[in-house]
Amino acid sequence: MHLLADIAAHAESAPPSSERDIDTQLLNNGDYATEEVACALRISNATATERLQIAKELAGHYANTLGLLEGGEICYMQARNLANACRVLEPKAAARVETAMATRMPTQATGQSSRALRRQVIKADPEGYQRRLELRTKEREIVRYPQDDGMITWGATVPADLGARFDQAVDAHATTLVVDGRTLSQRRVDALADLILNRPALPSGSSASAESEAPQGLSRRPTTALVHVTVPLDVLIGVSEDPAELKGYGPITATQARTIAFAEGTIWRRLITHPKTGLLIKTDPATYRPTAEAERHVIARDQQCAFPSCRMPAQRCDLDHVKEFDHDHPESGGKTVPENLIPICRRHHLMKHRGNWTVTRDAVTGITTWVSPTGHIYLNTPRNYAE
Repeated sequence: MHLLADIAAHAESAPPSSERDIDTQLLNNGDYATEEVACALRISNATATERLQIAKELAGHYANTLGLLEGGEICYMQARNLANACRVLEPKAAARVETAMATRMPTQATGQSSRALRRQVIKADPEGYQRRLELRTKEREIVRYPQDDGMITWGATVPADLGARFDQAVDAHATTLVVDGRTLSQRRVDALADLILNRPALPSGSSASAESEAPQGLSRRPTTALVHVTVPLDVLIGVSEDPAELKGYGPITATQARTIAFAEGTIWRRLITHPKTGLLIKTDPATYRPTAEAERHVIARDQQCAFPSCRMPAQRCDLDHVKEFDHDHPESGGKTVPENLIPICRRHHLMKHRGNWTVTRDAVTGITTWVSPTGHIYLNTPRNYAE
């Protein structure tokens, strides 16, 4: 990064050409650093251009982050993401984000730090973030990318809250389909096809193209989309503009959260969190049996698989005892309480028990420590505490 920053600075130091001929101007002022970097690193010109830009920004504005990278405490992608995310901020706001992330990135996987970074950018400049969201909303579009073997990737670029509603609607409809050997992924695609192609009849006077036949086994029952947003009370009542958390996406603005919270038909559910760490302490037990409450508590608290590099949603994970449950003498083993439960996806659950990994959890911070068979130690910091 230091070398690339020097190359970028050298390329920008060439004096402007006074020649009127365009070819001569290009010859005199042309930035050929990109081509040389591309050749030396065996990367495309576009990638080389980005590398030079990132290096220049890290060296010029983010010395602490560059130091972490130089010391091997973070990876290039984490440094790159920080430079990209802070590019829209004023220098003072960007400095606050870098300071906040300096203690987080060394203990986080790249995906975790990206999510924490989004939260810090919103906190540093909530009004600017909201303006950019409004501008990007105007750019919403359908996207399609041809794939091999007669396939295509098809979707849409939309605001996160709308995308979450899409996702939940598809999930809800997929559960109504006949289970006939199709995987959940296949049923989700078929549910999407059904929702789009077999929409309700249009009002009289409207026109539409002929509907396609739905894949076999589709249900016509109506579905309900459930969108989960965790919003601090002071944000909900407008006292604070701190970010909220949209399940399946990550941090969203206070404005987005309030729009969802006060929409018609919204149901609120009380969660109690620690004022300093943000960790979930207690869920409202009013309508749940103790075992159901414990499961709901752990899922709401941790949100994802407790393994450091895994982002499997907690509701799709197994709930595992940190301290093993003793089936012969339950009173002597680990208790089935939220403090002793963590969500782990099936793969990492099996790895924990069959691969000689050991796991502990700090009850105060919620940080889960994993020790591999080689003796290496890896930490997983809960989302609320980390961000």
